[in-house]
Amino acid sequence: LACMLKKMGEAVARVARKVNETVESGSDTLDLAECKLVSFPIGIYKVLRNVTDQIHLITLANNELKSLTSKFMTTFCQLRELRLEGNFLHRLPNEVSTLQHLKAIDLSRNQFRDFPEQLTTLPALETINLEENDIVDVPVEKLATMPALRSVNLRFNPLSPEVRVIAPPLIKFDMLVSPEGARPPPP
Repeated sequence: LACMLKKMGEAVARVARKVNETVESGSDTLDLAECKLVSFPIGIYKVLRNVTDQIHLITLANNELKSLTSKFMTTFCQLRELRLEGNFLHRLPNEVSTLQHLKAIDLSRNQFRDFPEQLTTLPALETINLEENDIVDVPVEKLATMPALRSVNLRFNPLSPEVRVIAPPLIKFDMLVSPEGARPPPP
């Protein structure tokens, strides 16, 4: 137990250090990758409240997040890039729609079964990475109307044959898919 608590303490201290670095350096990046986070620490909102507007990139990659709250989205509404790869996310809160400046989102290696359709409302979004999820169906028509979209990565998803057939003629962006039944390489 002591060892476990020590580990947790180290993780908390690491988060605190990273957050302070962002505040003190006036950085536009908050890097909390690989901090063993199960949720976004609520205390961070307070610490960052004066600088949330300047934060343009948040990475929470390779944590243990099962969900993100609406508060997260509405607080960091100036984000340009959000990196959430390697978590346990299966959906996004509706408030993702407040991220009007978001250009890139990485949701690879999560547990999405449904394509996060809220993303289709984001006017600035250029790249969506959903590699290695469990997505079967894709809102191709909605994606086709997105003004800035350049690339959607759906490799290693069990996409339906319809999506594979319907998408190419409708879309102007790159849609990356794996051959049917392909398995991702082991990590």
